[in-house]
Amino acid sequence: MKLITAIIKPIRVETVSKELEKAGFTGLSVSEMQGRGAQAGRMEYYRGQAFAVEFRTKMCIELLVAEKDVDKAIDVIVANARTGDAGAIGDGKVWVTPVERVVRVRTGEEGEAAI
Repeated sequence: MKLITAIIKPIRVETVSKELEKAGFTGLSVSEMQGRGAQAGRMEYYRGQAFAVEFRTKMCIELLVAEKDVDKAIDVIVANARTGDAGAIGDGKVWVTPVERVVRVRTGEEGEAAI
């Protein structure tokens, strides 16, 4: 089993979530976070005063998948998180982490049965 973590733009979460569900990935977690990458910080203005915004709001999607489904899930995420035809700075990152054990609390099922 693997844990797929994707950091994406907030405007792409609904689309990514719907497309993952269509592809058979129904269980996922979403949380709001802040961070910076290649975009770095930026200057914003409020009532004529400039101030630095160091971090940007992003969304974190996490889903557990069977090892055989990793590529399929990543393809869905990347295709639907990308903005524009060629993508843009700040579209996000996706990574995979090995998971040793999963237990469904309600039933006690373990492994892929618990996903």
